[in-house]
Amino acid sequence: MDNKRFSRTAMMLGASGIKKLSQAKVMIVGLGAVGGYVMEALARSGIGSFILVDFDIIEASNINRQILALSSTIGQKKVFAAQNRIKEINPDAEVEVMDMFVNVQSIPSILAAKPDFVVDAIDALNPKCDLLQALVSAKIPFISSMGAALKTDASKIKLGHLSNSKNCPLAKFIRKRLRKRGVDISSINCVWSEEQINLPEEAISPLEDNGTSLGRKRRTLGSLPTITAIFGLTIANQIILELSGFKK
Repeated sequence: MDNKRFSRTAMMLGASGIKKLSQAKVMIVGLGAVGGYVMEALARSGIGSFILVDFDIIEASNINRQILALSSTIGQKKVFAAQNRIKEINPDAEVEVMDMFVNVQSIPSILAAKPDFVVDAIDALNPKCDLLQALVSAKIPFISSMGAALKTDASKIKLGHLSNSKNCPLAKFIRKRLRKRGVDISSINCVWSEEQINLPEEAISPLEDNGTSLGRKRRTLGSLPTITAIFGLTIANQIILELSGFKK
């Protein structure tokens, strides 16, 4: 590894911390507005191995908030655009791509890669719940992103247990479903915004999906590049500290 690339980080984490990051394998599920910024920060921290999971294609409407979305990448698969970007940042990184949709059928093969840490940055309700349930069952460390759309107040963004989340419609639906499945939601770490959104619940609740349709209808909501990026960078920061063994 080129020591100059990560010398400033080594000044913070120490040589042992950088070595731990270089030996870590992180899976990012969902490479959109939040997941893309997680990927960016982890690549620049020296994470040695990535597993990237997404089935989507970059579109022009992604440019306002997704770091992978550029004029030059429109039409590309997100997993391959992400793989190329990581290699540009750190040529020594190993990058495995899984160009697939996440659902109850594909999750076993996805988690068979045995990552050290997983980032859940998908927005489909049933697949998200299926993934979180599987991660808890497998006892794989992870952080999940809740809803960043329609939020504007960066000071309201929190990192903690799903059981403590509030004012997030997505988190509310996930808590309800996972409790019905018998999942201990206090064991789920996530990032959410406590900012209150004054809209009818039906306008901001996740659309139903059966967890299998690639062409499922999505509810289009506005979002700012700043808020989605802060969600992603908050997740990445926590992963860097945990995997490096950093102690203040």
